[in-house]
Amino acid sequence: MTDDLIDILDGIHFHTLCQQNSDDLEKTLYAVEEKFGRYFFKMKWINFGGGHHIVREDYDINLLIQCINYVKEKYKLDVYLEPGEGVVLNAGYLVSSIGDTFKSNDMLFAIHDTSAACHMPDVIEMPYLPPLYEADLEGNKYKYHFGGPTCLTGDVTGTYMMTRELEEGDMIVFGKMALYTMCKNNTFNEMPLPNIYILHSDDSLEELTDFGYNDFKID
Repeated sequence: MTDDLIDILDGIHFHTLCQQNSDDLEKTLYAVEEKFGRYFFKMKWINFGGGHHIVREDYDINLLIQCINYVKEKYKLDVYLEPGEGVVLNAGYLVSSIGDTFKSNDMLFAIHDTSAACHMPDVIEMPYLPPLYEADLEGNKYKYHFGGPTCLTGDVTGTYMMTRELEEGDMIVFGKMALYTMCKNNTFNEMPLPNIYILHSDDSLEELTDFGYNDFKID
């Protein structure tokens, strides 16, 4: 990195964390400072990137504050964080319904109206197996392979042990789905977007979106 390049930069951004605690942030910050600290005095801001599990019970908030204050006091920089998953950690439900079930090669399959490719991208990309209500982690009587309705062979949600045999029309509820489920939805294969609701403390539901054809109609 040349001084000529530094002269046109207002800040520096590092992004090396994923679901980490603040001790990993501290290590990363010191490594970045060792390599690039001499340039910090010419900048206005620094971005600590994402991946911070700030709301996790064992997260060391005080160490995070120390890291922020250290940079602010020594280099007079504005500090940015991208908490991302930390904002919605363990939050959000995705409600789906069973469209069809069948048995093939002694395996049970359930096709539901939610697509991993369209509505649950973290299932494919991370990969991630979200908790499914009514799933039985201890049993093995009803072992279902869940798939979505798109044409993609890889549109697979995962394999779950269920407490009962599933039928067409049954509602299933996935947990911990507030992260990429909302910000990376797409309409591949003309899959409709899932509407978003707020579940209030009195168990009432407030509808925030009403996605439909008009959202995609070209005037």
